Amino acid sequence: MKTLLMTTLFSAFLFNTPTIYDLKANAIEENKQINFSDYKGKKILIVNTACNSPYTFQIEGLQQLYSAYKEKLVVIAFPAGHDFGDQELKTNKQVQAFFRNSYGATFPIAEISTVKGEDRHPVFQYLITEAEKMGITEPIKWNFTKFLLDEEGKLMKVFEADVTPLSPEITSLLNSKQPWSLD
Repeated sequence: MKTLLMTTLFSAFLFNTPTIYDLKANAIEENKQINFSDYKGKKILIVNTACNSPYTFQIEGLQQLYSAYKEKLVVIAFPAGHDFGDQELKTNKQVQAFFRNSYGATFPIAEISTVKGEDRHPVFQYLITEAEKMGITEPIKWNFTKFLLDEEGKLMKVFEADVTPLSPEITSLLNSKQPWSLD
């Protein structure tokens, strides 16, 4: 009986594919977490950011997008550490002040994280795996890569850094009443 129970539990664990809702991230504010299960039923736009990137101006667009679509979208920024050279500030407090004071950002921000390589954050491990299933072999080429997930937590699309937050490529998916399809 014990063997059967253990086998059943192990099988459930082994074959239960994790979703974005199983993941959490430390928020940039001390002692706070971003729990992705809190966003069930909303689209989620996850962006790897850097305060000294040529694309930093997009933080303003991310805030505008978040404000305009707040009822059905959450934007979550992941300051990407030093994955792309020395483009990030040194501490979480500096990054937090930059986002909040310079851009008035009110969307959730994770602590400084690695988004590439062996030590990448589990959220990016998940996103990269899902992107690879869609045939995207190198989803993160630079800071401000954007991952859009649907209301059920499934990856819809990956946008490269030069696609701005308010671009029709993104807003058309937010305005669509149709379920996402790959057609």
